[in-house]
Amino acid sequence: MCGRYYIDDETSREIEKIIKDIDSRNSNKNYKTGEIFPTNTVPILVSQQESITPNLCIWGFPNFKNKGVIINARSETAFEKKTFRESLLSRRCIIPANGFYEWNKNKEKIFFTQRDSNIMYMAGIYNTFQEEARFVILTTAANNSISDVHDRMPLILNKDQISDWLNDSAKTQAYLNQTPTMLNRKSNYEQIGLRFN
Repeated sequence: MCGRYYIDDETSREIEKIIKDIDSRNSNKNYKTGEIFPTNTVPILVSQQESITPNLCIWGFPNFKNKGVIINARSETAFEKKTFRESLLSRRCIIPANGFYEWNKNKEKIFFTQRDSNIMYMAGIYNTFQEEARFVILTTAANNSISDVHDRMPLILNKDQISDWLNDSAKTQAYLNQTPTMLNRKSNYEQIGLRFN
């Protein structure tokens, strides 16, 4: 599960580059930074003519059966679902972030980040609904760095896997089955610089 994530465009040079590129092409469009909620418009990376290109996209596919939006797709079953199959074949994307949030059993908000980088590349898929570009984040079984908090986590790719994920359909299944890297965690209090007594 991934229900919230975070973009800090002042601490990540790569996200700053993405934002500047989007600004130059979308001067009239607003996007969200900071804590990202479902239905926010945010930067993602897509492939256009095999070139990695930033674009703006809304988080969440429409949920035609119920109210709200679909924000995640299980990597193990995405190919089996009509809602996701075509996007997984031809409309894969990367969602850059500094980290994501989960809540533990005590309803404490925990912030998860990469151990070796200040930027995280979450695998996703996108589609267009009523002329609006929308994406979902792919999830996988949680590894030991998060499993005591939640049994699911975003499918996180390494930087050197981005191009293949976006452009090479033959490698899609292998990436869907990979175990993401181990993560660091901070409580919400630690993230905003407060200390426990």
